[in-house]
Amino acid sequence: MKKSLVILVALLVFSLIISSCTTSSTPTTGAPGTAGPAVTTPVAVQPPTSAPATKPAQPTGPAKDKIVIGMSRPLSGPEQAVGDSAFKPIYETMIPMWNEEGGIYVAEYGKKLPVELKIYDSKSDIKTLTQQIEQLIVQDKVDFLMGPQSTAGIFAAAPIANKYQKILLTMEGGATSLKDMLPSLPYVFVPLSFSDWYEVPVLADIFAANGVKTAYVVYIADLHGIEYAGVTGIEFPKKGIDVVASKSLPPEMTDFSLIIKEAQASNADAFLVYSYPQHILPITGQMIELGYNPKAYLTGPGANFGFFHDSFGPAVEGVMCWATWNRKMSPEMAAMADTLYAGKPEAANDWWGHSLYWAAMEFWKQAVEKAGTLDNAKVQQVMATEHFQTVLGDTYFTNGLMAKESHPGEVGQWQNGIVEIVGGNKVTAPLIYPKPAWPSQ
Repeated sequence: MKKSLVILVALLVFSLIISSCTTSSTPTTGAPGTAGPAVTTPVAVQPPTSAPATKPAQPTGPAKDKIVIGMSRPLSGPEQAVGDSAFKPIYETMIPMWNEEGGIYVAEYGKKLPVELKIYDSKSDIKTLTQQIEQLIVQDKVDFLMGPQSTAGIFAAAPIANKYQKILLTMEGGATSLKDMLPSLPYVFVPLSFSDWYEVPVLADIFAANGVKTAYVVYIADLHGIEYAGVTGIEFPKKGIDVVASKSLPPEMTDFSLIIKEAQASNADAFLVYSYPQHILPITGQMIELGYNPKAYLTGPGANFGFFHDSFGPAVEGVMCWATWNRKMSPEMAAMADTLYAGKPEAANDWWGHSLYWAAMEFWKQAVEKAGTLDNAKVQQVMATEHFQTVLGDTYFTNGLMAKESHPGEVGQWQNGIVEIVGGNKVTAPLIYPKPAWPSQ
């Protein structure tokens, strides 16, 4: 009874928080077949940059009255929770900001163009997503693509975008399986940090420096989980850390008591859960109930969001997650947080992706302005070769990946109610190891 109550309370809090943080969009008529309803939303991103000083006397291109960004997003289904908490708050904040200033200046047209989003609901289904990506390009003729959400979604969408030479600026999702292919996919740009770029290697260094000798790994049985577990199996032994178990979790699994008891019996120093909120919330609740308190506990995506703290309160102290930033890091980060989270509850916070998504949007906007055109081939050349100043500072891409040098952090830990960066280029606090015990129940 107590276990069920813990799980239900955590999931209920998470569900209510996500609902309160999500703004609804009214679908337009329109997506044929399996594409699902389209949501056409005028949007604006980052603080507007000034238009180029020199403007052509006359527009040189055909008539154009807006820039259309196409996206296939999980507006429903199991991936909605991460999508609503990760990239969605960024585009819902930044695009309106740009449009209030008239949009993005494009020299080819001699004026600023407002930005419009055309969004289809992928329903968290890869087949639907791929159909929608092609529809956005071929039928809707959008100017650029962003998203989709999830590692598997990026892997599916990338070759389609590249086939049609349409820029795809991904957001949530890693690219371990795509990394070696990216030189042959020049229209794909990946801003998010991920398993071997450069999270797990940094984690291995941190653990080795603090005396971690053994780790027990569980992961969701999808591309995300497989990638992280695989990279852990490579990187940890390099630092003398023994992975004593690596077990997959079916996406629909809800009772983790046997896995937790096995991990506890292994006496491993670190317990790592590479999964999504539908697993992370009940696993954490059941760990607390069963009294399993490993010396190190890292989990995500999920623990990087404010709703994790809302769900478990002070019990999150010492829990680790993937994270890149916090307000303490720079005045620019603090200003971004002030803009992004104004009037929103703590649940809206994302200490992993928000700094990178914000920077990616700033970067893309400046690339369009520098190219002076919406021609994807010309914008691609700018994005592949130029450095721009963003909330991260000097920002650029290396073979389609946001450069490791542009990442402020890689690994975070909950300390005193916020996520501190404990590993990466800009560390804000030392790691607490071993983690504190769970509060007494």
